[in-house]
Amino acid sequence: MKILIFYQYFTTPKGGWGTRIYEFVRHWVEQGHEVEVVTSIYAKSDLSAKHLIETQYHDGIKVTVINVKIDNKQPFLKRVWSFIVYAFMSSFYAIWRKPDITIASSGPITVGLPGLLSKWLRGVRFVFEVRDLWPEGAIELGIIRNKTLIRLSRWFEKTLYNNARLVVGLSPGMRDYVIDNFKHPNVISVTNAANLKLFGTPQSISTEDAIFHRKYAIYTGNIGEVNNSYWLLNACRELKKMNREDIAILLIGEGQQREALCELAQKEGLKSFEYRGLMPKTNLVAYVQQSMVSLVPLKGTPVLDTSSPNKFFESLAAGVPVIQNTNGWMKNYLEENRVGFTLSPENPKALAQKLVELADNPEISTEMQARAKACAKRDFDQERLSEKYMNALKQL
Repeated sequence: MKILIFYQYFTTPKGGWGTRIYEFVRHWVEQGHEVEVVTSIYAKSDLSAKHLIETQYHDGIKVTVINVKIDNKQPFLKRVWSFIVYAFMSSFYAIWRKPDITIASSGPITVGLPGLLSKWLRGVRFVFEVRDLWPEGAIELGIIRNKTLIRLSRWFEKTLYNNARLVVGLSPGMRDYVIDNFKHPNVISVTNAANLKLFGTPQSISTEDAIFHRKYAIYTGNIGEVNNSYWLLNACRELKKMNREDIAILLIGEGQQREALCELAQKEGLKSFEYRGLMPKTNLVAYVQQSMVSLVPLKGTPVLDTSSPNKFFESLAAGVPVIQNTNGWMKNYLEENRVGFTLSPENPKALAQKLVELADNPEISTEMQARAKACAKRDFDQERLSEKYMNALKQL
């Protein structure tokens, strides 16, 4: 089968971003399928390019790189411009290529443009993958406020769903949203995957990093408003009030609020606040494995209840329980399987208290470790999810 994928955030495990597409496509290529990924340059990926357009190969995967840079720290309008430029440049490949199936993986929702053109102009079966609910998320978060732009975005969203032969949601919540709001007849949920081989294999630690000699909670990923990052800083302030700065909250990543958070932590002398820069997945593993709990904070808004963050799955694969903020499928999953906790996104004191409880009662985390690994293997193994996805594509 020939598959053409439009996805702006492609990376390998050498980068500091989710590797879902990389992992799935690697399995498909090993099975004999011909796959091309058309992507751009994301600040957290390991890709680079010297020319405007380059063809590269990563572990057997053909990757067409459009040298348009995307960074979460860019101003909003500059990011939008990069989305638009990528959408129009990648559309040439939608016109030139004649695959069996085209997959457009959103967000941003503009990535759907080449998917539509592939169907309309080449008659190719179009699959729309929903990684974020756009524009609903942007509207709820106040990113999009212009009424005309909202109407245009919703029209485009509806057009994508109406033209897709298959819709793939990254969480059960996203799947249900599409079914309930658009009555689409062919929607499945294929979550982000747990890399059991990478995160489930014990890694040696660096004795040079003092964090490994402390009890700590870990946060990995984007440091910004949507990720409720000030909740972590405020929890450090609460730990200081409680005289429990023997417990640390470690942030690894990058984002719009990183500099401000680090400056405030240093100014206030918060010993609980620890930061390490963006690092490859391969280097990240030991930090996750040695933590007593993984933090998956999100801003308290309904659309984020459908989220499917990579760190959730990586933590379970590492056998680390999770603390998260949403009231959707992740909350239900943690409660049903007893592998974590849900706390209010507005209550940093509750987070500090929970960290103290876990630090003083290590048996709580220990009891959850085996269950977490079992859940990752049973529900989120990347090879099983890759096969589920491929079976859905074959049915088209």
